[in-house]
Amino acid sequence: MPEIHPTAFVAEGARLADDVVVGPFCAIGPEVEIGAGSVLRSHVAVDGRTVIGEGAQIFPFASVGHQPQDLKYRGEPSRLVIGRDALIRENVTINPGTEGGGMLTEIGDRCALLAGSHVAHDCRIGNDVILVNNVMVAGHVTIGDFAILGGGSAAHQNVRIGAHAFVGGLTGLENDLIPFGMATGNRATLAGLNIVGLRRRGFERDAIHALRRAFRSVFESSEGTLAERTAAVAAEHAGSPLVERMVAFLQTGGERAICTPQSGDAAARA
Repeated sequence: MPEIHPTAFVAEGARLADDVVVGPFCAIGPEVEIGAGSVLRSHVAVDGRTVIGEGAQIFPFASVGHQPQDLKYRGEPSRLVIGRDALIRENVTINPGTEGGGMLTEIGDRCALLAGSHVAHDCRIGNDVILVNNVMVAGHVTIGDFAILGGGSAAHQNVRIGAHAFVGGLTGLENDLIPFGMATGNRATLAGLNIVGLRRRGFERDAIHALRRAFRSVFESSEGTLAERTAAVAAEHAGSPLVERMVAFLQTGGERAICTPQSGDAAARA
């Protein structure tokens, strides 16, 4: 049976794996499901139609699955799904989806949400993502695998952040950040590629060099439009996996513009 502290409240209907540990003063709602090996340290509140995968570590005063902060929400049966081995530190807030965003907020495996970070309604977060302290992720944001958002940074509603991207601390990201890109600044600009992250992840040297050449062709040239330069890079670097991922992101498009270098540093034009 789960190990439930006498001061904790677990509502009838909640489904907890046999070895889940629920610490003092936690509150678990009736539609919550928590996977094997998970530990709720103390004062954790989990509610709504929330599924938490195996091996989660959730620290005091985290609020998981409660009603989204969207004034259009009318109690629709939306969900929150969190993958395996989540690390959810103190005062983290994670909201479920809404009718306007697909009814689902989803967080992948092995994600670390550090103290005070917030994930709003209808976000889609990949695997191995790190949100450092006090990161604010607005509604409908998509974050790719292995992305890192530095402390105190903020992602605007509907922004896309590509895989292996890095957002610097205290950065306000208003536009889409390409895979492998690095954004910094009060209002973010594209500061280059996350070369350190690429090396740590073990990408081959030749693949990184090809990505660097492609990045320069797209963002450091003043010839043609961004779309035209992207198409030229796609043809030139066909078969290069990192470049193809960057190109696919640029050509797919979203509701926000693309984060580009600061004007004058690299004259990228949309």
